[in-house]
Amino acid sequence: MLEILLPLKRIFLEHKILPLKTINKLLTLTFILFSSVLFAQKSPILYGVLLDEHNVPIDGVSVYYDVPSGRVTTTTDRSGFYSINIPVNTPVNVFFSHISFKLSSIENVEMGYNDSFEFNSFMLTGTETLNNIVIDAKTGRKRVEGITNISPETIRKIPGANAGVENIIKLLGGNSNNELSTQYAVRGGNYDENLVYVEDIEIYRPFLIRSGQQEGLSFTNTAMIENVDFSSGGFQARYGDKLSSVLDITYRRPKGFGAEVEASFLGGSLTLESLSKNKKWSGIIGARYRDNSLLVNSQETETNFKPTFADVQTMVNFKPTDKWELSFLGNMSQNKYHYQPLTRQTNFGTIDEPIALQIYYDGQEKDEYETYFGAFKSTYEVSENFKFKVIGSIYHTQEQEHFDILAQYALGEVDTNIGSDTFGEIQSARGAGSQLNHARNDLDALIVNAEVKGFHDIKSNLIEWGVKYTREDIRDRLVEWEVIDSAGFALPAPVIDTPINDQPYNPYTGPLTPYQNVRATNFVEINRVSGYAQWSRRAKLGSSDIWMNAGVRAHQWQVNVYGNSGKSQVTMSPRGQFTIKPDWKRDMLFRIAGGLYHQPPFYRELRDSLGVVNPNVKAQQSIHIVLGNDYSFKLSGRPFKLVTEAYYKKLDDVNTYTLENVRIRYRANNDAVAYAYGLDVRMNGEFVPGTESWVTFGYLKTEENYRDKGYIARPTDQRLKFGILFQDYVPNIPSLKMYLNLVYNTGLPGGSPSYADPYVYQSRLNDYRRADAGFAYVFTDGTKAYDKGHWLAMFKELSVGLEIFNLFDNQNAITNTWVRDVYTKSQYGIPNYLTSRVFSIKLNARI
Repeated sequence: MLEILLPLKRIFLEHKILPLKTINKLLTLTFILFSSVLFAQKSPILYGVLLDEHNVPIDGVSVYYDVPSGRVTTTTDRSGFYSINIPVNTPVNVFFSHISFKLSSIENVEMGYNDSFEFNSFMLTGTETLNNIVIDAKTGRKRVEGITNISPETIRKIPGANAGVENIIKLLGGNSNNELSTQYAVRGGNYDENLVYVEDIEIYRPFLIRSGQQEGLSFTNTAMIENVDFSSGGFQARYGDKLSSVLDITYRRPKGFGAEVEASFLGGSLTLESLSKNKKWSGIIGARYRDNSLLVNSQETETNFKPTFADVQTMVNFKPTDKWELSFLGNMSQNKYHYQPLTRQTNFGTIDEPIALQIYYDGQEKDEYETYFGAFKSTYEVSENFKFKVIGSIYHTQEQEHFDILAQYALGEVDTNIGSDTFGEIQSARGAGSQLNHARNDLDALIVNAEVKGFHDIKSNLIEWGVKYTREDIRDRLVEWEVIDSAGFALPAPVIDTPINDQPYNPYTGPLTPYQNVRATNFVEINRVSGYAQWSRRAKLGSSDIWMNAGVRAHQWQVNVYGNSGKSQVTMSPRGQFTIKPDWKRDMLFRIAGGLYHQPPFYRELRDSLGVVNPNVKAQQSIHIVLGNDYSFKLSGRPFKLVTEAYYKKLDDVNTYTLENVRIRYRANNDAVAYAYGLDVRMNGEFVPGTESWVTFGYLKTEENYRDKGYIARPTDQRLKFGILFQDYVPNIPSLKMYLNLVYNTGLPGGSPSYADPYVYQSRLNDYRRADAGFAYVFTDGTKAYDKGHWLAMFKELSVGLEIFNLFDNQNAITNTWVRDVYTKSQYGIPNYLTSRVFSIKLNARI
């Protein structure tokens, strides 16, 4: 095909039939169309156009790579166009060489059968060189699958109180109104409905955490990431059994020695990587430390806060042959959360009637979460058409949540007289009382997985399958109670069989019981067997390109509580995707995906609000349909992409829950139905030349119907969201960068008091508004070479910056604290506010 196209191009140029840009576009389109028609070809192709800094095509650039059998090379023509065949499933380094330009390269180019990748770039004169770039030849496949690919550089640079992968996910299909948490909800689901994989290995999170400020560190180490893929719905059968989303992360394979250091007022990290001389062994290790006291001390509650969040994570790879790779992924983390609240005053109400809640605390909280994780993975390429993986992993967590906190409160009107000595204080109490919370919760969980996956590439068909066995052994003790004393009268639990309490008019003669009391000890074993099979194919439909996927998952499990086995349950989940790219001038494709999705209950979904385990909880199920459009275009010569997705979920056998900060308490039954529908729109591209920015918008409505009582908003019913990730630099000082993370979400349902009927309490929290900004001076980013004696010569990257969290000092609330007014018998929802404005200094260095 190239033998035909290139002479045609020369003819067009010599006779000036068409402008150069038009010729390149026509030939590129023709090349793609012919590649689709000739889909049976085996060799993948790397192609593109090389220009100098003045946008002039470079003739005679040598494009080559080396393989054991010798060097494969080609050259660019007068229009700067090149095309070179790449070996199948074999990583190679491609070089661009010209006598007038500095040598440039693309590292680790690896493609599968029939893949093609367009790489257009500039070659620079002088002492500057192109950055090394890793090409992911699966980019086109991800686009048709509806998977969002997130740049590791974007993840590292965008500021946030909990910076990392989850910080970006919250602006895509996910959302969250808690900057202290790494948890996110996607399209009406909750925090337990999201799959997270690192290197094909499923990742678990601690069980007992109830507040985002206790989380410390996400499992994912940002400094080790090479690739991040995210799907917010309609994902394939090869991914596991959850209802909402998939986050799929790949760690970096080192190409040599490297080190990275990050330090700020919130903590720091150190990452080291290396490659053996024979290139068979490679390893990367990262250690992190985090201290959230800077953020938590900006809240209304004055505390003595001593957190320690630390982890060490490593990945070691051994490649004895070109076809066989062995990998080990390990992680150890220890999170100690010591918290001693002192005082709090929250002002609310109206300007005409200001009200305040003033609390004095006594006691403390000591929470500790220790997790150990190890996984082995073996990948073997049997032939060019067959590859399989064997994966084994162990996850062990030991958690304790111990606290005794006495809160003595006064609720009343605020003195608004500016000249008064008691200005801002409570002058007329409406209610006074105390609340004692006690917990001695301990959990020990061991989860073991063994899995086999197979991949068969047969002409233009890809067959994938997998079988997985999981054993969960969980030992859990809950001792948790709450005593409320209001104006000297102890309040018993508001349950039906409690004697009538009409104090102070008549003495209460019933038993003295806690207002809330949870006591349970559970020894639970769960055995699971799951598997999947799916088929994918690229083809032509007339002159249009199409891509199809169909698959099914099966899951069998049985819960054993104290030796008593529940029912053996089985689910089947068929799923499918269809994408078409019409033969249009515009680069646009349309996608439909969906199926029947099941979520077999994990341990927390089996445990009700009183701590009792129901071994026969059924899997929640969802019929999920996603319609998507993907449009790539250019504005002012810069690339942009607009992605639009409309979705609908019909949920049955719903296990309803309450949401308290980040703790989820289930009813452990399947007595509800629900639905969710909405629209997500995202545009990303180079709003500023050389930098990528994102703008997102989402609409969501999700409601549930419990036992035919009518539809009410689910705890994650967040109607509107708007987010911006923006990068910029000062034109006259290009080394001075600016990064902005802007979020606006409408308010979530505000919850309800303990034992209350949620159908009675349908108030909402205020809208969530937050802006985090980062300003950095980049001394070097690797694009400029320095003499050996220069102090920057040893650095690949070095920057120092200022981060401002909650730039506009918005007061955002995460939940309500419910307080009684003894005179009016009313209950007030007092907002629990999150962090205020905080400043931090940050250093990044890579060598």
